[in-house]
This record gives sequence, C-alpha cells and structure tokens, in this order.
Amino acid sequence: MSVVWIKNGRVIDPANQRDEIGDVYAVDGKIVESLSSQQKQQAETFDAQGLTVSPGFIDLHCHLREPGDRHKETIASGSRAAAKGGFTTVLCMSNTKPPADSVGAIRQIVDLIDRDSIINVLPTGCLTMNREGKALAPIGSLKQAGAVAISDGGHCVQNNEIMRRGVEYASMFDLVVLDHCEDANQTDGCVMNEGLWALRLGLRGMPSAAEDIMVSRNVILSSHYGARIHLQHISSAYAVDVIRRAKQRGVKITAEATPHHISLTEASLKDYNTSFKVVPPLRTEADRQALIEGLMDGTIDCIATAHAPHTEIEKDKEFDYAPFGMNGLETALSVCLDTLVRSKLVDLSTLIGYLTHRAAAVLNLDCGTLSPGTSADVTIFDPEESWQVTPDTLASLSHNSPWLNLTLRGKVKATYYAGKRVYPFAD
Repeated sequence: MSVVWIKNGRVIDPANQRDEIGDVYAVDGKIVESLSSQQKQQAETFDAQGLTVSPGFIDLHCHLREPGDRHKETIASGSRAAAKGGFTTVLCMSNTKPPADSVGAIRQIVDLIDRDSIINVLPTGCLTMNREGKALAPIGSLKQAGAVAISDGGHCVQNNEIMRRGVEYASMFDLVVLDHCEDANQTDGCVMNEGLWALRLGLRGMPSAAEDIMVSRNVILSSHYGARIHLQHISSAYAVDVIRRAKQRGVKITAEATPHHISLTEASLKDYNTSFKVVPPLRTEADRQALIEGLMDGTIDCIATAHAPHTEIEKDKEFDYAPFGMNGLETALSVCLDTLVRSKLVDLSTLIGYLTHRAAAVLNLDCGTLSPGTSADVTIFDPEESWQVTPDTLASLSHNSPWLNLTLRGKVKATYYAGKRVYPFAD
C-alpha cells in the first residue's frame, strides 16, 4: 500500500469549490478523504505550509515530437518538462513523423508513452491521411488503438466537405475534433500579424480574417451536425466574439487560449527575435484583451500551452525561415500568474480552474479535481517564488522560450501523478 499525506497547504480545488488551509491524502494512487492512524504512520509526507496545493494541471495542446524529431523533444523529456511545470496530463498532437494517421502509428506512440512517460500523456489521431486534408484517416480504428481526440496537429483542413465528413465521422465515435483554425490561402508566406508592426518590420503579415473565417466555418459545421469541435490557440478578438455568440446559441464549440497570446503582443517582435514567432501570430493589444475577457466570461474554456519545442539552431535563422512555435510547459504557470492574478483580473482559484477541471471538461477526462476516488494528480507550487529561465533550469530538450534568461515568479515545488512524486526528479 502506498500512502501520501500532503500537509498544511492552501488547498485550492475549483471543481469542488474548496479553498482552505488543509491536507490532501492519497492511498494507492487515488485521492481519499482521510487516513487511518496506521496509514498516517506509514505515509510519505510533504509539508506544504506556505504553498498552494491544487489538482495536477492539464494541457490539451502539446507537441512532443516523438516519433520523428527526437532532437527537439521526446515523450520522456516532454513528460519531464510537463511535470516540472505542474502538468500531470497532456494531450500530444498528431504531427509526428510519421503522422498519427494509422493504427500502427498510434500503437507506437502508446508504447513510447508506456515506456518513457512519467505523467499521463494522451495521444491524438489525425483527422486526414498524412495531415494533407484530402482523405479521411480511419478515425474509428484510431480510437480503438488509443487516440482520445482527433486533430491534424498544426494543419487546418481547407476543404469544407472533407472537414464536414470528418467531424460527422468523429461524432459517431464520440471524439472531439481539435482544429488549428487557419485559411492557408491567406497566410501563405506570412510570418507575423498583419498590421502596423508588420509594415514597420518589413515582414509579411497574417490577417486575423484567416482565423476568423475558419472559426466561423467550424461553428457552422458544429451547429448543423452537432459535432464537438475544439478551437485551438485562439488569437483574434473577432474570433472570440464569434465563439461567444455561438455558445449563446448552444453550439458545441469549445476553445483555448495560450499563455503567450494572453500576455504578449505583436510589438514583442520589434527586434526580430524568432522566439516570438508563433502561429497564429501574436496580435494586437485589443486582441490580447479580448482573449482575457473571453476567459473571464467563459467564452474561452481553458488555457493550453501549444508547447512547440525547436532547437537553437533551427530558430537561429532569418525571421522568414525560422520555424513557428515556442517552448511553453515550464513557464505557463508563472506567465499566467503574472498576466491574470497579479494584475487582479482573476483570483488564483479561477486561474487553477482554467488549468484543471475546465480543460478536463473539454474531453470529458476524469481528472482535474481532488475528489475522492480520482487519480492522485497533485501540483504544489509557490506563487511568489522567483526563478530564472535558463537552459539549465528547463527540462525540455529545446529552449526556444521568449522568457529565456528572464526571472519569473511562481515556481512548482512538487508534482504527483497517480500518488507518485514525479517532480522533483528522482535522478
């Protein structure tokens, strides 16, 4: 019997409306209400006095690169980065090499997870073959092999009929389709947001309409066919308004925002730093404020990192040629604390909700709470402790973070997955 006793922390469990100084108990990997005297004597204890204790964080949008680009990230390194950032469940995207469009590919990923992951990593399967948007992948077989959601992982299906059939097919198997909303005809060759800063920097800009059109397309498809579609890394104020109106009509749409889109704007690119090059791009201050408002009123369901690791060599290129994406798992908590809590936009419990039960609800995952009987996934952090983001302090294989060499506030002190302490690392 394994017994864990986390003592004296500020326990915040938004799903159960709990916010108090207290203890959390786990027996054999499950949360329990209390321990017997004998169990307390044999328990592994953690004194969380002065710290915050919450359900383990959940990330619905994470690129772990394996199989394929193991020089950027692996299941092993990505799961360690997640644990260090307080995440106990992450959804890995399907844009691997080869893509996760076959039963064999999903089984390979599941085998890698079983062998190497220290947290709960869940695989997504492709919506279309080879992520090309031309022919549907065998969605039902992918679910049987272990896929928990469907996505073309960074690609948006441009053919509306293919997308329609795909979401209908996924609905038959009770799978959510996760979509990167981008009209590729409008963004071909573009590298940042279309606007004043693109003109100043001489860079080709992506119009927000490219996102807005595909968000609207997905709302229409969900409305007509009852499909559950989750809109990834929303960045546009207009898109937020479309989603808000759709939800008011009962459309089965959910959405996420990233820490970087709620904290940064296109002005961050003023020095051509490729660490800020992401897709969808960092947009205007008005867009950033609209995303925060969307989170606060429930239009946007949760926060997801869109963790996209790239090596220094890959990012150290002319801006036009560097890949899109930034490292995000280990800085997410600090950035969100600074952007949302310290600015007094939301309280700490609300932020934890964005990272836990609200994310779990998108895919109906049985996690994100400290309810008795659930997996003992627990994150313990100090919201005020400072730490410096350096290659040495990051567990990820890649260090393409815009916060590199900066000092952030908010540090994870311990992470438990299924009652086992997975951070700090045993080795």
